[in-house]
Amino acid sequence: MRLDGVWFRYHRHGPWVLRQVDVAVGPGEVAVVLGRNGAGKSTLLQLTAGVLGPSRGRVADRPPVVGWVPERFPADQPFTVGAYLTAMGRVAGLSGPAADRAVRHWVERLGLGPFHDVRLPRLSKGTAQKVGLAQALLRPPGLLVLDEPWEGLDAAARESVPEIIGEVLAAGGAVLVSDHRGETVRLPGARHWSVTDGTVTEQAPSGGAAVAVVELAVPAAGLAAAVARLRADGHQILRVRDHAVPPPATHPVPASAGPSGAGSAVEAEEARSGPVGHADAETEAGRPGPAPEVAR
Repeated sequence: MRLDGVWFRYHRHGPWVLRQVDVAVGPGEVAVVLGRNGAGKSTLLQLTAGVLGPSRGRVADRPPVVGWVPERFPADQPFTVGAYLTAMGRVAGLSGPAADRAVRHWVERLGLGPFHDVRLPRLSKGTAQKVGLAQALLRPPGLLVLDEPWEGLDAAARESVPEIIGEVLAAGGAVLVSDHRGETVRLPGARHWSVTDGTVTEQAPSGGAAVAVVELAVPAAGLAAAVARLRADGHQILRVRDHAVPPPATHPVPASAGPSGAGSAVEAEEARSGPVGHADAETEAGRPGPAPEVAR
């Protein structure tokens, strides 16, 4: 699939959002779309998915089956999760039994079982995002386009996204994905398209070492020291957030419990070898784990 000399603007006399875009992605390839907010990343993804048509130029060789996941799923629709996905399966060309099988598979895969009969407007943002991801995969896509797919997802679903991308690539599909969370570090071999001032350029591979993002839970009282120690060791701090540390399951917290268990989570990008060795690691599922090995 390629964009040949594509220009785009939303109004006939409006400013050009994208100008002279010439990029291509082939079977088994994944491209990460980078750029600041408002640069035109979502517009580029919608053009590749066929949601928008170019003002000039053309999009060529788009696969017949395209899976499109917008940044925000349009949940204001009068359907239950199950009814919506079944209808989308039929729209995608699946027979009734095939649509039912595909819906069952993705409902189970993405943990949507408890929400099967819940109406879309009642879903949280993260659950609605799972529904959006499921509908894009009911038929194996030749092109999967994901606009900030990790946004709002729980830990288990976030882990599933790279696996799903890998499965699409292994089946000969192509994937385009935007992400501002740093999750795409888990897509080794991805190409990088940078959107700047309406133009799209492909960044040359850096050749640097791979990185991994690790979330650590540290006592609030020791937060400043932990952050300073991480930085002194050459690690990049992506964010620091406050949260209440849940007690062990065998000791329920009484209703009157105060904030004495409060702590902070430090999310660090590791780019060197050797253990962190300064705080207990917490997995994305919230379970304590050993101090992580830093990515080589």
